[in-house]
Amino acid sequence: MKKVLSVILLLFLLSSHAYGETFQGGVSERGQSNSSRIIDKQTGEGIGGADINLPKQNYSTKTDGEGYFELDTTINGPSIMSVKKPNYKPFTMTIDEKSLNAPIVVGIEKSNASGMALDTNMYHLGDDSFSELSANAGEFSMQAIGPFYTKQFTLKSLNLAKPIYLVIGSIIGIDTAMARSMGQNKIPNAFASPPEVYFNGNKISELQLNGDGQRIKLPPSLIKKNQVNEITIKTGRNLMQTAYIDYDDIEFMNLIIENEN
Repeated sequence: MKKVLSVILLLFLLSSHAYGETFQGGVSERGQSNSSRIIDKQTGEGIGGADINLPKQNYSTKTDGEGYFELDTTINGPSIMSVKKPNYKPFTMTIDEKSLNAPIVVGIEKSNASGMALDTNMYHLGDDSFSELSANAGEFSMQAIGPFYTKQFTLKSLNLAKPIYLVIGSIIGIDTAMARSMGQNKIPNAFASPPEVYFNGNKISELQLNGDGQRIKLPPSLIKKNQVNEITIKTGRNLMQTAYIDYDDIEFMNLIIENEN
């Protein structure tokens, strides 16, 4: 089976104090704003009562009636922020301390038959043994569940005639050579193999970089129609450690299965 290497590089361009960024599933769009806000991606209207969570800080808040919110907490490095609202697709993005210097405007989409939330929880893979120089090490918020994660699901609500993707909302902690070259970690003499994504027992992708909205196409030949399918995410290993297996510690949140837009 041909292996598919998915490398998605996500660049956040921070605006001046007069502007906010509109984040829509990994695509940013500059727009005038004075306060952080959650809006409907299609209509541009504010969404009241949306839940905003930063798991690392154990912090949560809600938007007001017009969709505005404030992050009244301390952020010392890249942190995963999640947005949830009934009848809307769950959304996550990675923010940092600079994000508090300018408003954030997040556009979220309504749920529909072309997508399904596979898992909206946060997970930590690895062995809880990592350097303080590791990518986002200071932002890890929970204990590891082990070196891999597995989820089973069916695709009854999706159009099997159209391309289907796994979307990883946000992922931090990846210590590959590419992540190091991009300045995502500061480990000088070591790097890890990339996390691997398997679909129904077949490797379909490697994740080289930390980021948001990483999309991985599910090979049509591997899709089981009207049957249980399975996604597995395996973390990488420290390639410089040969005396024992040293798993790379990573965290991810918000898995979505959806048809191509």
